Amino acid sequence: MTSAKRITYLSLLFGLVAFFIDRGQKFYQINIKGWSGGEVVNLTSFLDYVLVWNPGISFGLFGSAPSWVLPSIIGIAIIALVFWWVKETDTLSKIGLALIIGGALSNIVDRFLYGAVADFFHIYWGQKSIFVNNIADMIIFFGVLLLLPNMFHHKDA
Repeated sequence: MTSAKRITYLSLLFGLVAFFIDRGQKFYQINIKGWSGGEVVNLTSFLDYVLVWNPGISFGLFGSAPSWVLPSIIGIAIIALVFWWVKETDTLSKIGLALIIGGALSNIVDRFLYGAVADFFHIYWGQKSIFVNNIADMIIFFGVLLLLPNMFHHKDA
């Protein structure tokens, strides 16, 4: 097997694991524990484990947009990421893209199943809410971090 194929399979494995970890956590909380929204478990002075339904994208952006807007934006983004993933040759970047795609696809599954994305980790400072996210969002963030070294590495033409 060529090195390029190994990198592709490895990155695909990372993306699938990311997808299934997020799906498993959401399935457990919603389908097994029966959470439907509003539940709160205080973990620290700045972090609660909750269920909040996000009808938009990051930070609720486009939450009140017409119903065709979000699927269009998300669909275009996923297609672009898949094309980039297919063409990418750098190992860390390919894994990063696969993580981003895996996390994004899990959040898309939420939209189809529930009409909104299930978020669970509420970070706040005092009375100020910073954000609420989920495992898929954290995986997407980590995937973006893996893209950074290659973005700043200048290749000779």
